[in-house]
Amino acid sequence: MALPPAFLEELRARTPLAQLIGRKTRLARNGRQWKGCCPFHNEKTPSFYVYDDHFHCFGCGAHGDAITFLMRGEGASFPEAVERLAREAGLEVPKPTPEAAARERRARDLHAVLAAAEAAYRRRLRLPEGRPALDYLQRRGLTEETIERFGLGWSGEGRGALAAELKAEGIEPAQLVEAGLMKPRDPERPEAGLTDMFFGRVMFPIRDRRGRTISFGGRILGDGQPKYVNGPETALFQKRRSLYGLDQAREGVFRGAVLLVVEGYMDVIALHQAGFAGAVAPLGTALTAEQLEALWQISPEPVLSFDGDAAGARAAARAAELALPLLAPERSLKLAMLSGGEDPDTLILKGGRRAFEAVLQAARPLSAALYDLLAEGKRLETPEQRAALRHRLEAAARAIPDKALAAEYRRALLDRFFAGNRRGGGAARPGPVTPRRAPIDLAAIRLERARNLLAILLRHPALLPEVEEPFAALDLPEGDCVALRAALLRFLAEAPLLDSAALMDHLAHYGLGAAMAWALRPQGLSAASLQEAQPAEALDGWWHFFGLLRGEAELVADRDAAQLLLAETNDATAQARLIRLSEALAALRGGDPEQGLRTAW
Repeated sequence: MALPPAFLEELRARTPLAQLIGRKTRLARNGRQWKGCCPFHNEKTPSFYVYDDHFHCFGCGAHGDAITFLMRGEGASFPEAVERLAREAGLEVPKPTPEAAARERRARDLHAVLAAAEAAYRRRLRLPEGRPALDYLQRRGLTEETIERFGLGWSGEGRGALAAELKAEGIEPAQLVEAGLMKPRDPERPEAGLTDMFFGRVMFPIRDRRGRTISFGGRILGDGQPKYVNGPETALFQKRRSLYGLDQAREGVFRGAVLLVVEGYMDVIALHQAGFAGAVAPLGTALTAEQLEALWQISPEPVLSFDGDAAGARAAARAAELALPLLAPERSLKLAMLSGGEDPDTLILKGGRRAFEAVLQAARPLSAALYDLLAEGKRLETPEQRAALRHRLEAAARAIPDKALAAEYRRALLDRFFAGNRRGGGAARPGPVTPRRAPIDLAAIRLERARNLLAILLRHPALLPEVEEPFAALDLPEGDCVALRAALLRFLAEAPLLDSAALMDHLAHYGLGAAMAWALRPQGLSAASLQEAQPAEALDGWWHFFGLLRGEAELVADRDAAQLLLAETNDATAQARLIRLSEALAALRGGDPEQGLRTAW
């Protein structure tokens, strides 16, 4: 009997894949992923990449997760691999009972229940009864596109309205209770019946990393209390493991955004609308160890942004204390503090994107911010006071399990401590501000990716028949990129032989010599665009740059359409396209896929 998917997902999340694979082959950090020689075939040039949740070899095609790695690398059976990983992760493997299988079936059904509830809440927002909620969201500066993208809705005022509406879809009240949408009116009197968990509230769908709705948060209109309510713990929703906005932030980070942790729903939404596509938030509680682990799977150095008040300062100190025992050389944090009682939502409303960019650029590494957090408000006028602070600093460094990293932290903290003492004691002083960095130029990144995609076809025009349709539909930067694509497609239609030299003559004939020279400029090009690259390597490179440019949502739609076409035609070409789209989607979800390439940034 199959193991519960939720257990397997947690097992994979708790298994640091690079550490596991690093026992078999030497890995080196390469951007957001790791790179090394493949342990499954004899190679001298590394073509084996390890991402946060999967590995892929671009030499022999080996692909999989932690379980697959043990099965392939050590000959373990599936149960043996699961047992071993579970022991190392401190998990107990669920017994394969009929009851467990029934629970998993119910969990799958709950996704459908929650999706139906989300649709009902969204419809209700557009009815006359939802007008006050829609007005509230628009007053907060949200556009129609943002409201739709985050699935915002209105619960309605009437108790029992949701159950009545969903009954037509075959959803029973007991399922709504399991999904966290209804609860007993009086737990001690079952005969009193059920009542809605949410009424009179603006509704915020909470989604898992795959974009499936797993619960809701609701905000009351006006000044009532509690202002925000989250759904209860269910088979799908555990507050300590979930982050609001995680599904959209993953895609944003893979496109170059900074992974940014803020405090509330509206902060996340306002930041995404302003272009900060990596924003997430805990769900009304302090940051947890499980949430930190989820963040580090996406980025090695998330930025925690806390409100500029006393509560924000306390939250920063708690987060630092929580993070210290979990730090490693390849995973840390940055802290960005707002000032004047602001939060990201209000700051953006007042000052726009530029106001928050200044906060983000002033973010300091945890190693630099930790001294100020530990010394906040402490007097250093007596030997006893200075000794007490020094003990706190050394204890913080000792909490870090990696000895080399702990030594670096201890040195940095004590350097600040002794520098402060040389200035004459008194209250602890803040450290120097880290120089601001220029913001990431996303348009330039996209242009370089498009240049790589075009360069591969310029060197390997024989690939054009296989990629013609997706290439023609791709949204490319205006100018040389669009002009080169038109010329390439014209060449495909007219040329008797798809030869690179003939293509160069064709481009020169149409006055595109300068554009061609720009696309083939060696600096920043991937190995797949070289003349000597093998056709399979070039094709793999093209599909991965296509994935980066196309985007996750569009790739999912492309893959689904390819699946449908394959089912209808059973055609080998359709099957090949489905495989390529699936690989591009997997690589995109796993991070910036270089796949043996030097990705252009």
